[in-house]
Amino acid sequence: MTKFETHRVQVADGVSLRAEVGGQGSPIVLLHGFPQTHLMWRHVAADLAADHTVICPDLRGYGDSDKPAETSPDTYSKRTMAADVVALARELGHERFALAGHDRGALVAIRAGLDHPRVVTHLASLDVLPTIDMWDVMHGTSAAIGFHLYLMAQPPGLPERMIAATADEFFGYFLDLWTNDPAAIPADVRAAYLAACRAAVPSIVADYRASAGIDVEHDAADRAAGRRLEMPVTVMQQDWGSALGFDAAGLWRAWAPDLVHLPVSCGHFMAEEAPGEVVTALRDLLRRASALKGEKTGKP
Repeated sequence: MTKFETHRVQVADGVSLRAEVGGQGSPIVLLHGFPQTHLMWRHVAADLAADHTVICPDLRGYGDSDKPAETSPDTYSKRTMAADVVALARELGHERFALAGHDRGALVAIRAGLDHPRVVTHLASLDVLPTIDMWDVMHGTSAAIGFHLYLMAQPPGLPERMIAATADEFFGYFLDLWTNDPAAIPADVRAAYLAACRAAVPSIVADYRASAGIDVEHDAADRAAGRRLEMPVTVMQQDWGSALGFDAAGLWRAWAPDLVHLPVSCGHFMAEEAPGEVVTALRDLLRRASALKGEKTGKP
């Protein structure tokens, strides 16, 4: 089995990320979601490392990465977090790389693909919509499933205090609710997730707050400009689109013309519940050449 080594890499002034790196070959960066850390990729990363250099960071504000204070709306914007990822890969010696993200990490990956199209060669998104579309489809009583989005969108103070007061219950609620197979997140991994989140309440809230503000502004500007993801894109998604009354694949095609959209039958934490399916989808993605004419190539 490939051995992964821990790196600590400075990616911005006063901000360094913890990353696990293993394997050899073309690079792929795997970005975790909420309420998790790089550990969520443990099965997928081990498989891909057989023939790829696999980089699994903790995002800014999560896990063992730095958690700068939210001094402006941009501190935890997905644009800033995407720039972190590009800087991380460059410091590790990779000017171009494939990128896969789950949940919050997928939002960072999408922004990286839009902002750095000559850097991100392939992109995979696991179980989210682009930020602006997520807010567009949340309405009426169906929006109750996303209560945490609205809670953490509030101004600083109240959400942080409320969540910190019952941190394990709050974050554990999502680990339970969104998992079809509880055995997929064993006790030691669950404990690691809860400990990491307990220590990161302000930065996690800041990440979500940015997605109700500046991230929407960035998406809206890209939509108005007709900017799209020009690399091959694979989306793996539960069928919550039909349940909530919208066409998830259709929304994605507006952003990603070179798209493979794959419905999955497991829970939200698919890299842990169905790692074999995720590995197969990622390997298929990495074999794809761009189907778009005039693909941009080269270094940034």
